[in-house]
Amino acid sequence: MTRDLIAVVTGGSRGIGKGVALALGTMGATVYVTGRTVDGGDSSLPGSIRETAEGVTRAGGRGVAIHCDHGVDEQVRELFKQVEREAGRLDILVNNATSLHSDLTSPAMFWEKSLELANILGVGLRSAYVASYYAAPLMVRQRSGLIASISFYSAGYFAGPAYGAQKAGLDKMSADMAVELRSHNVAAISVWPGYVRTERIVMRRGTDLPGYESPEFTGRVIAALYRDPELMNYSGQVVIGAEYAQAHGILDVDGQRPVSHRERLGSPRPVWKSG
Repeated sequence: MTRDLIAVVTGGSRGIGKGVALALGTMGATVYVTGRTVDGGDSSLPGSIRETAEGVTRAGGRGVAIHCDHGVDEQVRELFKQVEREAGRLDILVNNATSLHSDLTSPAMFWEKSLELANILGVGLRSAYVASYYAAPLMVRQRSGLIASISFYSAGYFAGPAYGAQKAGLDKMSADMAVELRSHNVAAISVWPGYVRTERIVMRRGTDLPGYESPEFTGRVIAALYRDPELMNYSGQVVIGAEYAQAHGILDVDGQRPVSHRERLGSPRPVWKSG
């Protein structure tokens, strides 16, 4: 158990964000869960930050629900001021908040879809930068911490140019942040989950989803990364969750071993060089 572990998970109402928060809760962590859906029924999708926070507490940690629109910088600044005021430190930031438009999986061409798809470059890419901007000083001060950004296989085509640009941007952002954070012993890593059984996917395709990961699986990977004595060796890298899990004996909640989609969806780009 890690009772003094302090984490912020953005976009934690549902999906991977919720799963990561719950996994950190099993470590005994205090998890600040952010999002716009405060209570169940506030969204067309199931889940809320309040429900996730309660789940974190039931799992053995302490969940704190914080209403935060990650498209509003002042709300993000106030979030981290609250964390500093209440906890005095921050060990893990998980950048997961994103804007997913219903046109994302439409077979239409990008110019035929809603222009609102480009919002993912705001809440998704820019919002991860802003959250990291306010989290970094807390971690630098204590000379430890992990900024984990939830990305996806972005080496090949998947779900259109806006989605791909956002994910590739997260990978490059993590790599460059790692350069500046390394001397402060703070890691920045981009994490690639596989196909995930989120509430959105289950509502659209049902529960029979062989080969899909649970939302908690990525949380287990991030928790293990944080505790890994070789954490700084991963800083600046893309970590494929299934591959890290296979190397470190991490199973999904159902006891399965998720598989890497490297061959089908592409490999991480080479590590970017600074300068």
